[in-house]
Amino acid sequence: MKFRVIVQPDEDGVFVAECPTLPGCISQGATRQEALTNIQDAIGGYLASLKKHGERV
Repeated sequence: MKFRVIVQPDEDGVFVAECPTLPGCISQGATRQEALTNIQDAIGGYLASLKKHGERV
């Protein structure tokens, strides 16, 4: 599956990545690439939790 991810720097210089399709699925990283890697892990965990609880994406 493909999900839209928004990455923006915050006021502290950290990059924040959010997946709007999955409410509350947010991660961060010191660099843009790190934030993207971290949000991929977060999306995987989010989807695994939905599956475990029998919920749809």
